[in-house]
Amino acid sequence: MIPVSHVLSLSAILFTIGVTGVIIRRNAIVVFMCIELMLNAVNLGFIGFAYGMQSMVGVMFVFFVLIVAAAEAVIGLSIILAIFRNKGTLNIDELNLLRW
Repeated sequence: MIPVSHVLSLSAILFTIGVTGVIIRRNAIVVFMCIELMLNAVNLGFIGFAYGMQSMVGVMFVFFVLIVAAAEAVIGLSIILAIFRNKGTLNIDELNLLRW
């Protein structure tokens, strides 16, 4: 049996890696992947709490969050693709969406 504290520690470490990637990286796809990493870290925390409380409510909540994250990934990647077609770059520093 894995203690809940270990699962929550792993979740916190993964979330910190995701936040660091969003702050440091300049490529839009890498930033997008870091946001997905943060969502999955939160889901891992929900699973850890659900396991610790012997409840399925957290697992069901994670299921719905994964559905929303999948839809967000499709929409986000299509927006990134449209920006790349128009601008020719995915560097966040060079993108200014107010001026086309």
